[in-house]
Amino acid sequence: MLLALNRSITDEDFVKNMVAKKGYRYVVTEVGGRSTVAEFQERTTKAVIGACLNSGMVKKTTPNIHALLHALEEAKRGVLVNASSSTSLAMKIAIVRDHQWVAVAMFGDSAIHPMTNHERAGMGVMHLSDSSDPIVESPELAKWSATLTETERAKKS
Repeated sequence: MLLALNRSITDEDFVKNMVAKKGYRYVVTEVGGRSTVAEFQERTTKAVIGACLNSGMVKKTTPNIHALLHALEEAKRGVLVNASSSTSLAMKIAIVRDHQWVAVAMFGDSAIHPMTNHERAGMGVMHLSDSSDPIVESPELAKWSATLTETERAKKS
């Protein structure tokens, strides 16, 4: 969510560096339009899938796209709750993942009229069932995994 909340390039770059140091992969995109199903919903889905595929963050496999879409739908529900069907939306969308989880965060503005502007946010997280992706684990996760493996070996001895 922190990556989606930034309004300046300087702040966004700071958070990107922080996320990368943790070993996570990320991509950021933006979408705007009306909150109708035909416009905003389709634009958002196409933008997120396109950004993730183009950046190499996910593979074009059923498990990867399925998890990504579920996380996106959760995020959209948070943004669109109580939104009028004629609301204009401008959203920044950040997608972050490790080898097992994908998170989609959306943050931006909505308004029926320029004088009725609201900030909205939504977030969704989904487990990637195909965790065989060759993605670099975070140092913390690698350390935890190694500790778990050593514990399992000790139990078998």
